[in-house]
Amino acid sequence: MTKVLVANRGEIALRVIRACRAEGFKTVAVYSDADQNSPHVWAADEAVRIGPAPANQSYLRPEILLHVALKTGCGAVHPGYGFLSERADFAAQCRAEKLIFIGPSPEVIALMGDKAEARRTAMRLGVTVVPGSEGAVADAASGARAAEKIGYPVLLKARAGGGGRGMRVARAAAEFGDLFAQARGEAEAAFGDGAIYLERFVQRVRHIEVQVFGDSRGNVRHVWERDCTVQRRHQKLVEESPSPALPAPVRAALCAAAEKLARGVGYVGAGTVEFIFDPARDEFYFIEMNTRIQVEHPVTEMVCGVDLVREQLRVAVGDGLSFAQASPETRGHAIEFRINAEDPDRGFLPAPGMIEVWRPPAMPDVRLDSHVYEGYIVPPFYDSLLGKMIVHGGTRGEAIARAVKAFAGFQIAGIATTLPFHRRLLAHDDFIANRIHTRWVETDFAGKESQP
Repeated sequence: MTKVLVANRGEIALRVIRACRAEGFKTVAVYSDADQNSPHVWAADEAVRIGPAPANQSYLRPEILLHVALKTGCGAVHPGYGFLSERADFAAQCRAEKLIFIGPSPEVIALMGDKAEARRTAMRLGVTVVPGSEGAVADAASGARAAEKIGYPVLLKARAGGGGRGMRVARAAAEFGDLFAQARGEAEAAFGDGAIYLERFVQRVRHIEVQVFGDSRGNVRHVWERDCTVQRRHQKLVEESPSPALPAPVRAALCAAAEKLARGVGYVGAGTVEFIFDPARDEFYFIEMNTRIQVEHPVTEMVCGVDLVREQLRVAVGDGLSFAQASPETRGHAIEFRINAEDPDRGFLPAPGMIEVWRPPAMPDVRLDSHVYEGYIVPPFYDSLLGKMIVHGGTRGEAIARAVKAFAGFQIAGIATTLPFHRRLLAHDDFIANRIHTRWVETDFAGKESQP
């Protein structure tokens, strides 16, 4: 593995390219017509155009990406996050072409990517799951019968995919049929798989995820947790570590459960085990596993001092985990804020266009992962993420104070962004006092009820 195809775009493509350079690997970037002026194109050793702007004509075409990898002499493919990163068939095609897929095996991706199968696997391994259907429900009628057994409210979830798509909350039997049709239609459009399964909807919960890592030598370790509770309609907005909601014994048990699950499926590479946590009962439940590097991985890097993307590369060539003997120790507190091209005053409506001013803060213990610059045109075809600002402090209070100063000096003009949302968030008593839950942005922060 001397050359890596970076099968992604934007800030994660830049992040992978930097890690490859640090490890001594050459890189090949790919780009659509909309991304010809994106920095990842210039940062790589080589760059190849792969098609028109729409993702289904460029970044989502595995045959083109494999062709580019082989023609340019790559020995490996890094999928980043999103796009093809959790497609088991793409990982299998890489293996068939003797290319290293920098991620888990196709079999593990398929197993954990099917949320119903992932639930069954977790139960088999003794990891607690939210009460729900045993698998995908066949139709609205059988789903309604299953919902009655589970008990309302129930959460309808797409079997495939994530990011909040294909999810609805049914609070009573009368609305189940319509919501089932909506969830199935959205899942079919987003993932090509309209299968839906059900879980009991636990209200006022925290969303906690555990970073896990495995190598081909049988070592599996957790890298502690991230709290992703600040979200809107299941889309994460802010992440922090350590979670300010977990008592120490629960934190230890939750991380141990994630490690147990990853070890039980023979996990290799970076992954994230997701849980919901009920503070009223100090109980946590497994909900799903993401078989890729996460957008919010820098939060863990800031508190643990481990470069997770470089770790991915080392594991891919057969090296053991750099922390194989024990999970790394944590230091202080880190918070990540997603800077999106969205208008928070208009329901987080996407706001593509030209960035006329881009002046991020330059402060100690403040990290910015981004691919944009003044004059950059944000295309309307992809995720709205412009970058992530991650702040570190000795305590949560110090991290919040540092974030306030950083946002005061952060200037963006030309398009609407989530900067105003984050400034208001940091001044909100509930956030400062940690009185939040996964629907807090809709029900308390925004001052109005909004259905998922």
